[in-house]
Amino acid sequence: MILSEKITEERKKNGWSQEELAEKLSVSRQAVSKWESAQSTPDLQKIIRMAELFQVSTDYLLRDEIEVESNQGSTEYGSAEERSVHMVSMEEANEILNWKRKLAPRMAGAVALCILSPVLLIFLLGLADSHIWGLRENMATGVGLTILMIMVATAVFIFITGGLQGKTYEYLEFEQIETAYGVTGLVKEKRKEYESCFLKGMAIGVVLCILAVIPLFMVMAMEAPDYVVTASVSLLLILVARGVYLIVRVCIIKGSYDMLLQEGDYSRKEKQVKKKKDTFASIYWCTATAIYLGWSFWTQRWDFTWLVWPVAGVLFGAVSAIISITVKEGE
Repeated sequence: MILSEKITEERKKNGWSQEELAEKLSVSRQAVSKWESAQSTPDLQKIIRMAELFQVSTDYLLRDEIEVESNQGSTEYGSAEERSVHMVSMEEANEILNWKRKLAPRMAGAVALCILSPVLLIFLLGLADSHIWGLRENMATGVGLTILMIMVATAVFIFITGGLQGKTYEYLEFEQIETAYGVTGLVKEKRKEYESCFLKGMAIGVVLCILAVIPLFMVMAMEAPDYVVTASVSLLLILVARGVYLIVRVCIIKGSYDMLLQEGDYSRKEKQVKKKKDTFASIYWCTATAIYLGWSFWTQRWDFTWLVWPVAGVLFGAVSAIISITVKEGE
């Protein structure tokens, strides 16, 4: 149990209401409510007083947090006094988690918009090539490119505004942090509750990306007309966009827990590597975008040039792994 749960349990064992406990501690009922909902933490004097009232030891109330602080002070990285760290309070931790939950669908939606942007263009060009509905190629290109640019511009706007809003918490990605007592237990509890949702989202997202190619393979096997092939490519991108949306959304939320716990991609060693990889990532994806747009406009094969993205994604993973290994070996 984390501190907030222990306070609630001990209060109920003694048959006290929140108002009665607040009166004994000379605080407001709202303060006790925030402690029990893990929105804030009591100061040390209040912890000592509660230990006396509940007839338990302060070690019992703070036991999990004491163990965490002991691990954080390990000699592998030096003591807290020897490092420049940012202290994260309970209130700040809750703000970060809430912000990430609100940010996740927006950022995932922006990624999906980028994938969906050429869908209408591909579909209309397929109709124009087959002379269906009397649609001319120039009109199909004009309408399709207009929608493409609007969707890409919208996605870029979301990326930029999301990044600006996150400047306040940028230190979580690069700096070493320490958490106030109660924070680690709270975050671990919430991450455990989210685990099933994360696994479900990842599984569905990956399956959608894999199954997305089936309609295209089927129409190619049946030697369907060109407009049917381009329509199946559009459907492929729609399914991939949905799958990627789910993957990005759950990964952002799970990443917020890893950030505060300094685990996974946000461990102390990984933060050192991340600083050096970010410059490469910015250059890489700008280059990939330039290649995609340049190739597409030059050849007008929007039904084919989308292959740049899966290839770029695979290569990025491979190159990033090589860079990580090289940096770690260098250190």
